[in-house]
Amino acid sequence: MSYQPPVQDLMFCIEHLSHWDTVSVLEAYSECALSDLDAVLQAYARFCAEQVAPLSRIGDTLGARFDGGRVTMHEGHARTYGRFVEMGWQALTHPPDHGGMGLPRALGAAAVEMLNAADMSFGLCPLLTDGAIEALLLTGSEEQKAAYLEPLIEGRWSGTMNLTEPQAGSDLGRVTTKAMRRADGTYGITGTKIFITYGAHDLTENIIHLVLARTPDAPVGPKGLSLFIVPQNLVEPDGMPGAANAVNCVSIEHKLGVRASPTAVLDYDDATGFLIGEENRGLEYMFIMMNAARFSVGVQGIAISERAYQRALAYARDRVQSRPVNGQSKDAVPIIDHPDVRRMLLRMRSLTEGGRAMAASTAGLLDIAHHKGDPETVALAEFMVPVVKGFCTERAVEVASLGVQIHGGMGFIEETGAAQHYRDARILPIYEGTTAIQANDLLGRKVMRDRGETARRFAALISETEAQLACGDASAQAIGTSLAQARGAFEAALDWLLENSRKDIDAAFAGSVPFLMLTGTLAAGWKLAQGALAAQSARDAGQNTAFMTRKIATALFFAQHILPECATEKTRILHGSQSLLDATFAV
Repeated sequence: MSYQPPVQDLMFCIEHLSHWDTVSVLEAYSECALSDLDAVLQAYARFCAEQVAPLSRIGDTLGARFDGGRVTMHEGHARTYGRFVEMGWQALTHPPDHGGMGLPRALGAAAVEMLNAADMSFGLCPLLTDGAIEALLLTGSEEQKAAYLEPLIEGRWSGTMNLTEPQAGSDLGRVTTKAMRRADGTYGITGTKIFITYGAHDLTENIIHLVLARTPDAPVGPKGLSLFIVPQNLVEPDGMPGAANAVNCVSIEHKLGVRASPTAVLDYDDATGFLIGEENRGLEYMFIMMNAARFSVGVQGIAISERAYQRALAYARDRVQSRPVNGQSKDAVPIIDHPDVRRMLLRMRSLTEGGRAMAASTAGLLDIAHHKGDPETVALAEFMVPVVKGFCTERAVEVASLGVQIHGGMGFIEETGAAQHYRDARILPIYEGTTAIQANDLLGRKVMRDRGETARRFAALISETEAQLACGDASAQAIGTSLAQARGAFEAALDWLLENSRKDIDAAFAGSVPFLMLTGTLAAGWKLAQGALAAQSARDAGQNTAFMTRKIATALFFAQHILPECATEKTRILHGSQSLLDATFAV
C-alpha cells in the first residue's frame, strides 16, 4: 500500500501542542505563520510519498552493496537523494546564517517523521547529518563552521557520529582510538569504529566523520576523550573535497532491518583529524549530537508506528474473514468489524498519536530552551528527551508487532510488508543508547540530580490540564479521571524512587525502565488530553468535525485502555525490585 503522510495531524500537533503561542513570538520564528508551515509540510509530504516511499521495499530487498572497500546504493536511492538536495530539504530547521531555512523544531520533527515513515533506511542519512550540524553549530570554531556547515546544510555532504568500538559499546570510557598531535596543529587518528550509520556510501560528495578519540596524555575513562572532525576527503582551500583521507571502510553489517542503510566498520590509519573545541571535552560535545539524535530516533519510532498502522488499517478494511459475533450477518465481514481487531487498531493509533503529540511538545520546549534559556524550560526539555526516545521506540516495536498480528499469517510473510516494519523497528530501542540507558539518564540525571524538582513540575502541569478537563463534557471528564489516577501513580513512584535512591541505589535503578515507561505513558496521555480539549473547541466551532471527533475518541481510548498501565508500572517499581535483585541465574 502507498504511504499517506498524516499532515493534518502533524499540523494539529504543531498548532495546539508545540507551545506555538510562545514559539511563534520568538525572534527567530516571528515571520513563520502556520499557513507557511502547512505549505512546507504539504510539499515535503508529496516528496516523501511519491519519491521516497517507493524505495522502502527496494532497499529492504537489495540492501546497500559493499565491494572492494566501496559502498554503493541502489540507483533509486542516489537519484532520490539528489532530488532531496536540489529541493533543499536538509536545510529546514538550520539557521539562515549558514544557508538554512530557520524553521521551528516542531516542523523539523514532523519532517523527520514523514521521511522515516516513507523509508527509514533513506531517512537515517539526513538524520545523522542534522546531528553533525547541531554539534558544529554549538562547539565548532568559526573556521570549522565556515568550512563544513554550508555543504552539510545543503546536503551535498553528510555527517556521521563515531563512538562505538569493538571493545567499547555504550561504555565510552573504554574507547582506545588514538589522536596524535602533529606539528601543523592537526591530529593523526588511528583506530577502528563499528556500527557507523552511513559511514560509507556514494550519495554525497564528502562524508564528515565526528570521531571520539584519546590523546596520549589524556585522563583515563570518559573524561579523557576528545572530539575530532575527520573528513572522508580532505577539504581544499576553495572548499571542495580533495585527496582521500586515511579512512577505509572494512565492511558493512548484514542486518535484521534497515538494510539499505549502510552500517560500516571504519578503519582510521593515521587519518587527518581536526580538534573540535578543547581536548578532553569530546564526550561533552558529542552529547550535543547524541541528544539531537536521541530525540530524532524517538520520532523515528513514531514514523514506523504510523507506517505500520496505515498498512494494518488498510488490510483490516479489505480482509474478509468470519461472521460477526453479534450475529447481524450470516456472511463473513471485513476483519475491522471484529472487536479485537478494532482494539488492536485503536491501540496502534493512540500510541502513535500520543507519541507524536509528546514529540511536538518536546520540540517546542527545545526551541524555547534554546532561544530563551530559562532554567525551568531547559530542565523540562531535557527531562523529556530520554522519555521521547525510550517510550516511542519501545512502543514502535509493539505497534509494528500488532500490525503483524492484524495481518495474521500473512503478516509473517515478507510480501505484505508488515514484517519489514517489525524488523526495522527493532533497532530503535537499541541505538543512540538502549532503553535502559535512557531510563538511567532520566532517573539519575533528570530526577535524582534535582531531587525530583523538574518531575514534580511536570506533574503539576498535568494537574492543571485535569482541572480543565473537569469542566468539559463526559468524554473530557472521563479522560481527566484516568489522567489523575495515572499522575497519582507517577507521583507515588517518584516518591519511592527518591527515598530509596538514598539507601539502596540498586533497588531504585531496578525500577528505572518501568519509571521511564510510566512517565512516557503519562506524558502521551496528557498531550492527547490537551489535544482533546483543543479538538472539542474546534468541533464546537464547526471546524473539521470528523477529524476532531476522531482526535477525542483516540484520547479517550488512550485514557481508558493505556493510562491504567501506569498503575502496573508503579507496582513494578514499588514492589518488584527485590525479586529482581534476589533472582539467581545458576545453570
